[in-house]
Amino acid sequence: MNAATFKKRLKEKGCKLTTQRRAVLDILIENCEKHLSTEELYTLVKTRYPEIGLATVYRTVQLFEEMGIIDKLYFDEGCSRFELSHQENHHHHHLICSKCNKVFEVENDMLAEIEAHIEAKYNFKVMNHNVTFYGYCETCAKNI
Repeated sequence: MNAATFKKRLKEKGCKLTTQRRAVLDILIENCEKHLSTEELYTLVKTRYPEIGLATVYRTVQLFEEMGIIDKLYFDEGCSRFELSHQENHHHHHLICSKCNKVFEVENDMLAEIEAHIEAKYNFKVMNHNVTFYGYCETCAKNI
């Protein structure tokens, strides 16, 4: 998401593009391959903007989630993680290494056939799903 689009979406929501919001967005964009917790995001933003507070980052993350700019993810580790929204109907899937905790994204949604079966059999309209696979990444698998 570029600055102009971001500024437009904030304006539509009745919000201003503050330095703090821009700083949080910049860090999210620069770390788009990572799935940062709010605390990790705060630590990264604070290196550039030492005056920013943790509460500001929490409020900004909440606003971004409400606006659909970021998605909240849960990986069974006791904290929420965030990624830039892919603006798609279905979330992509994740692979999590059980040894190093690295998160990999699976871009293809391979569950369309299963969804169609569920919708037909149970008369249930699937709106979304979330799949996470746990195992060992290539590097860690060599060492087990």
